[in-house]
Amino acid sequence: MNEAIKQIAERLKGLRESLDLTPEVMGERCSRRAEDVLLYESGVIDIPMSYLFEVAQQFNIDTSTLISGDEPRMTAYFLTRKGQGVAIERTKAYKYQALAGGYKRPKAEPFEVTVEPNDNPIHLNRHQGEEFNFVLEGRMLLQINGKDLILNPGDSIYFDSDFPHGMKALDNQTVKFLAIIL
Repeated sequence: MNEAIKQIAERLKGLRESLDLTPEVMGERCSRRAEDVLLYESGVIDIPMSYLFEVAQQFNIDTSTLISGDEPRMTAYFLTRKGQGVAIERTKAYKYQALAGGYKRPKAEPFEVTVEPNDNPIHLNRHQGEEFNFVLEGRMLLQINGKDLILNPGDSIYFDSDFPHGMKALDNQTVKFLAIIL
């Protein structure tokens, strides 16, 4: 697994231990099994963004702190220049770039997401809240709650992110989209 995932895993474990929580209690608070909590903390598997969001919401910390290790400080505004957001490559297929990483206590989590084409099945995830996706480049298949939707550049969708959802690049081309998680 890549170094960024290992560092996030260490921060997750450190948070849990600093709160003096067992993996079982952490799992209960974040809708996961204790075994999954330990796997995420090991740094040997991909850590779903949905888990990072749940941990952040549950313990009132910024998602970007879990991703980058830096504490956001800005309260009036935070400017992210093109290509300069806090980046995490979860897998070879998904890359996230946090667009409000330095803003303290954002009400929404905006990301630029890049999805590389691959032959793997769609990985579904779910998390509390709502999500808005706006396709910037390429075409993608979005599967949500068992329904397949094709989104083209300029298309957008707003949905309850508690429903299982996942995406896949189409036409053997990279897809970029804006994801805002509320």
